[in-house]
Amino acid sequence: MSLRARDELGGRAAVAGIGATEFSKDSGRSELSLAVEAVRAALDDAGLTPADVDGLVTFTMDTNPEITVAQASGIGELSFFSRVHYGGGAACATVQQAALAVAAGVAEVVVCYRAFNERSGRRFGSGVQQREPSAEGAALGWQLPFGLLTPASWVAMAAQRYLHTYGLTPDAFGHVAVTDRRHAARNPAAYFHGKPITLADHAASRWIVEPLRLLDCCQETDGGQAIVVTSVERARDLRNPPAVILAAAQGAGRRQEAMTSFYRDDLSGLPEMGVVARQLWRTSGLAPTDIDVGILYDHFTPFVLMQLEEFGFCGPGEAADFVAADALPLNTHGGQLGEAYLHGMNGIAEAVRQVRGTSVNQIPGAARTLITAGTGVPTSGLILGTDG
Repeated sequence: MSLRARDELGGRAAVAGIGATEFSKDSGRSELSLAVEAVRAALDDAGLTPADVDGLVTFTMDTNPEITVAQASGIGELSFFSRVHYGGGAACATVQQAALAVAAGVAEVVVCYRAFNERSGRRFGSGVQQREPSAEGAALGWQLPFGLLTPASWVAMAAQRYLHTYGLTPDAFGHVAVTDRRHAARNPAAYFHGKPITLADHAASRWIVEPLRLLDCCQETDGGQAIVVTSVERARDLRNPPAVILAAAQGAGRRQEAMTSFYRDDLSGLPEMGVVARQLWRTSGLAPTDIDVGILYDHFTPFVLMQLEEFGFCGPGEAADFVAADALPLNTHGGQLGEAYLHGMNGIAEAVRQVRGTSVNQIPGAARTLITAGTGVPTSGLILGTDG
């Protein structure tokens, strides 16, 4: 059973630095090189050096071991290193792990990183091709023989049920795509900079797996992103204003599988994100009306709608209208549909920029940002806020 009480992590750590490589479709360099570039950029943003770092956190789906990144970046001894499972679901959990280490005194400066050649190298969107025997693989064995081979096909099952349950058409998903691309068009770092789309463009894009069209699916990206976490007190003395971690949480729902939780009682929601939402609200003491910007994981547009409903921004089946009304500034960097697919780490960086007041799509007075990680898998979330 998920936690029923407020945890004690909120307000004890902060993001002090963010750094990224360029986002491309063919980086032309190794994933290690991308990781090192992002780590060094994040440390420079914080006004720290590699010698200050004593902790590293990354994803299990990563070819860049912590000790190798430490050596290549000029980092010395490590007192903490950790990896989080479940692909994009790990994004916010890397920051949670770093904050836990800082709060417990296990480490003083922890860098979270994610770097891959996801477009020119291994493409996660291509789905399952080869897999060693495992319990997770056995679960997929109930889906693969019937043609459910890719992430898009797995999400399409839930998306179709969502539309049926609430009497909607696939056009409902277009509002998320249009919103993301509108922000990406004004973001020079975004792959789709200068390329907004309309609802008509969305409706005219080709089917991938019904009810998902091409513009419902995130892009594939080469690149790296790093996040520096330290204590709030130390962050106050560094180069940029701290983005205080007001709450952090992980969540897995009942009958949870990795992208194929088709045997739940209801496929029209995301119970794993519901677990995250309840704990974030409890720990932060905030409510949906207190959030200034939402950075919601958008590997596929239907799951953005479901996330808004799980967090209580609107009622079940109402999220498409909520997005269409611009009721909450959403994915102001362009999201993974518009900026880059970095397993959600670039979304955390955008949340930091909003708190600092430096986003290219800055929301005036933004003081609290909600960030979520990958959905359909065990997932995570954060609430970041200004200091004080």
